[in-house]
This record gives sequence, C-alpha cells and structure tokens, in this order.
Amino acid sequence: MQTNEQANAIVHYRRMHDGSLEEAGRIATGGKGSGVFKPVSGQSSAPNAFEGAGSVILSSDGRHLFTTNGGDNSVSSFAIEADGNLRLIGVEHTGNEVTGQSGTVKSLAYSRSHQTLYALHAFGPDHVRVFSVSEDGALSLRAERYSVNVGTRTDRIPTQAVLSPDGKFLLIDILFDARPATSPDGVTTLVVSNAPDPDGLVVFPVEASGGLGKPLFQDAGGAGPFYIAFLNGSSETFLNGTAVGDGLVMSRIDSAGQVSVDELVPIATGAGKPSELCWLAISPDNRFVFATNFGYGNISSYRIDDGKLAIAQDPACESVPGDGTFRAVNGLVSSGPSDNWLSPDGKHLYQIYGNASVLVGYAVHDDGSLTEHTKMTIPYNSPQGLAGF
Repeated sequence: MQTNEQANAIVHYRRMHDGSLEEAGRIATGGKGSGVFKPVSGQSSAPNAFEGAGSVILSSDGRHLFTTNGGDNSVSSFAIEADGNLRLIGVEHTGNEVTGQSGTVKSLAYSRSHQTLYALHAFGPDHVRVFSVSEDGALSLRAERYSVNVGTRTDRIPTQAVLSPDGKFLLIDILFDARPATSPDGVTTLVVSNAPDPDGLVVFPVEASGGLGKPLFQDAGGAGPFYIAFLNGSSETFLNGTAVGDGLVMSRIDSAGQVSVDELVPIATGAGKPSELCWLAISPDNRFVFATNFGYGNISSYRIDDGKLAIAQDPACESVPGDGTFRAVNGLVSSGPSDNWLSPDGKHLYQIYGNASVLVGYAVHDDGSLTEHTKMTIPYNSPQGLAGF
C-alpha cells in the first residue's frame, strides 16, 4: 500500500496463514504523494485523494511493483526480492506538468508482453502517458500522449486504466465529464459521465509497439463508471462498478473492441444516493464479487450464477465509522473506504478506510458475508492502492 504522504512510501505487510498482518517495513518511493489533499475536488483533506484505482500494481510474473506518485506526477518501479522485500529501481516523471498544489497521476496498467506501462491522469488533455519497461524494471518515458476527451467534453476525469488479460485493449472508466466546480456559496456541481450520453467507457486497441490506436467511446452501463475487473481466466467478460448508478454491470468485449452490457444490478440505497460503489474484488472461482461503498463506509457482495449477477449480502459487513469530519456526496458521514485486495485463496479481503486511519482484514464466508479479523493503523486520509502476492 502506498501512504501517498508528501514523502511517499510503500508499506510492506507480511500476511499470516490466519489472515492477520504485520508491518514488514516502509520504503520511500523517491516521489511525492498528494498527502491528505484531494486534487480532483480541491478539498484540503479527504480520503480517496486520487478519485481512482490501481495506483499500486504488480507485474504478472511477480518480479516488479509499480506505484504512482500523485503529488509530482511520477512513477516508481521496485524489484521484488526473493524474501518479498522491495528494492527501489528508479522514479520517472510522467511528462505532465504539475499545476497547482498536486499532480493527478492515479492509475497504472502494465503489459508484460509489450514491456509497456500506461500511466493515467485525472486531468488532461494528456490523460495517458506511456513508459517502456526494461527487463530489469527500469522505466523510460515515451513520447506518446493520449486523451479521453470527446466532442465538446474536453475536461473529462477518468478513474482507472485496465488492460484486457490478452493485452489487446486498454479500458478506461470516466467518472466525470467535467471537473467539479464549487460556487461561492459552497455548492459543488458534478457532471457525471455516462448519464445521459452513453460514452463513459473508453477502449483503446493496443498496437504491436505497445502504443494505442484510435479510441472507441462506449456505454459503460451505468452512471459514473469507476472500476473495471475482468473475471478470472477471461479476456472477454468484465464487471464495471458504477459510483452513481449504485451497482454492478456485467459486460463483454469482442475481438473488435466493441462492448455489450447487461442490465445494471443495484444495491439498496435507502440510506441515500449515490452509494459511490467503486472498488471491486472478484473471488478466484468467480462466485463472489465484493464491492466497496465509499459513501456508506462498508462493503456489499454479489453472487455470479450462470453468468448473471445477484446480490449476496448487502451490506456484507458493518460500516466502519470515520472521525466525523468527512461527508460523502450523499451527505452521510463516511470513513471513505477506497482500494481493496482479496487474497489469492479467496479467504481474506483487505480494505482501506482512510478517514478511519485503518486497514481492515476480513474473513470471507461461504454466503458472501465478511467478518473483521485484523486491523492495522495507517496514515490519515492519504493512503491509496493495495496489491499482494
């Protein structure tokens, strides 16, 4: 997990057989985080600073770890040693200038077959920058620049970049069609993507060089698409979590990059809308999906039966209270949960609750419910990204 503090660092945890954690150490990234400041909204202190996902990722061969440094628009690469410890290889800037208090690089996607790393920024127009990755994990910035803007919507804010498992397409979710604007009387206007224009999912074909072809702007299936997760073992079927649609969408991508979507399956929203359902974790057997509700401070679970989504447990765990200083878009006081990670055996789910300053570990039960079994203190509001092996 990255602390995302101004002197950014990766926290390395050791995971015990019972799912409990111990902190093994912290290693500086060599870059700057945004701290508690939230660049997208301009809030001086709020959880989920990046308004995104995938800021800490692993290479598929388990040899390297990559992390964003949102404060100065840089990316760090680490070697993973035989004992699991990290060794910093280097830090390289994305090429996008930092304007204001912080940069906005927020999400990474790595193609081992192309030896290419894609870095996504909240603010454009150069939303995607590209690095070549050497065999030893060193980064070198390439000249390519790509935008997710379309038509008159020239200030769009994406959340996450994901490669299809076959490496043929880079998929990007768009949360807002314009930057949030706050009036003098404190009212914030949000222009949510994919509502009503069905173009909140951007699909770039990946070329042989690792460069990107002409983007396809497509229907994400719900308002405010935030998080994409492919089913294990599939390069065609994926789920999309919609922050304002308050639910999940089962989607499929064909060989031409065209996406078809099933009907959105929402969670219960009696507590207030939107739930800001965002981060997803899929069980290894593709039976369960765990969806983090940023606005509610909890997690809901879905079942997948015969290729169809249904609610399993809503919520799947008790809400974790924050310190009372943060309210979500729905007006509720929230602990602002963000990134999560599910162990490869499917038995333990880990969830960041930034405003509560805790990383919580849960035992996963056969009915999709969760029971807390471990809790680690983490920095206040700033932490982002979880990856494990």
